[in-house]
Amino acid sequence: MSSPALALRDSATMTRRQLKRIARYPSMTIQLIITPVILLLLFVYVLGGTLGDGIGGGRGAYVNYVLPGILLMAAATAATGTAVMVATDMTEGIIARFRTMRIARASVLTGHVAGSIVQQLLGAAVLVAVAFAIGFRPNATAVEWLAAAGLLTLFILAITWLSVALGMKSPTPEAASNAPMPLVLLPFLGSGFVPTDSMPAAIRWFADYQPFTPIMETLRGLLLGTPIGNNAAIAATWCTAIAIASYLWARNTFNKA
Repeated sequence: MSSPALALRDSATMTRRQLKRIARYPSMTIQLIITPVILLLLFVYVLGGTLGDGIGGGRGAYVNYVLPGILLMAAATAATGTAVMVATDMTEGIIARFRTMRIARASVLTGHVAGSIVQQLLGAAVLVAVAFAIGFRPNATAVEWLAAAGLLTLFILAITWLSVALGMKSPTPEAASNAPMPLVLLPFLGSGFVPTDSMPAAIRWFADYQPFTPIMETLRGLLLGTPIGNNAAIAATWCTAIAIASYLWARNTFNKA
């Protein structure tokens, strides 16, 4: 086999390892699925009436508005679990064992990323299904649905590589559980739950230019037909830049470990 073929085979093996690991601890997957659903229900049924009136549509309009923010928050929350798993591998000695084997070194990290992406896409599908059940009514075409799914997957890829890098830099799994937590706040400090034009000037500036906002606005535009402008290009650029930078950071850290 050629080197690329061997690397692909090893990556598939490490992905199976990670999926079996996820299946062995279903409580984490259940938590990653249930927590965003609970947040969605709380925001729609507790705050949705008031916040929905603020955007001019009541609770029904608010479930449409808030879903992209919850999707990104769910991905950021899942990043915590990925960071913990990576930190656990780094501190328990399994990485030293992998180094003695004839496997592609990058496949160890790729397995974590691929397994986490599968887990997160499953959670996103459940979240969207619940949103439909409580009134989410998009008007997207099949092509727009595919574009939205592609952007969400690209975001998950970026945030997962970042969590892998953070997990490798953490001295313990406990420290890794805290490293990605600031990412969970970014939908709040963006257009995730209220339009940015309702915020004070300084916070609005940050909200408008931080990476999560153009991603959420693009998802809304694709699913609901709201204006996208240049948000799609900005969102794709942010996701690609974060993914590449995080991959290089993780690879460099792994090679030095």
